Amino acid sequence: MLILNSGGTFNKRYNAISGELEVPYDNIAIEKVMSSVNGAYNLAGVVYKDSLEMDLNDRKMLANIIYESTDDCFIVVHGTDTIHITAEFLSEVFDDRKIILTGAMKPLEIDNIEASFNLGMALGYINANVENGVYICMSGLVEPWDKIIKNKSIGKFELV
Repeated sequence: MLILNSGGTFNKRYNAISGELEVPYDNIAIEKVMSSVNGAYNLAGVVYKDSLEMDLNDRKMLANIIYESTDDCFIVVHGTDTIHITAEFLSEVFDDRKIILTGAMKPLEIDNIEASFNLGMALGYINANVENGVYICMSGLVEPWDKIIKNKSIGKFELV
């Protein structure tokens, strides 16, 4: 299994100098959650951006890493605003791998429960006997990417 960090709110930390929440160029948030996991996993930082800043080239880079990998299971930590765009893109490229995109509505630094829950649930799901495909894991749900969507008015993901 390979965990790919593409930034997003999950990773954001408060910058005391600027007063802003920023996506840092590191994997500390994911490493913190994964420190309680008994088992081997690989982690790679790929794109350190808010998902609204991601573009087609960033998505192609994610796809290339997945394509070149010898793994067949992937968790992509992603921002929630454009998670569905990346999921759709990856579903058009891959049908022979298990890919779960997850993230958080609040940074791990602010609310470690939601981010930890989402990543832990994605990890458990991908280790189950799941069919190949692209899934989104958010708000206590894991569904094929086209069956779940962010409801911005209530701040949660829900079934379509």
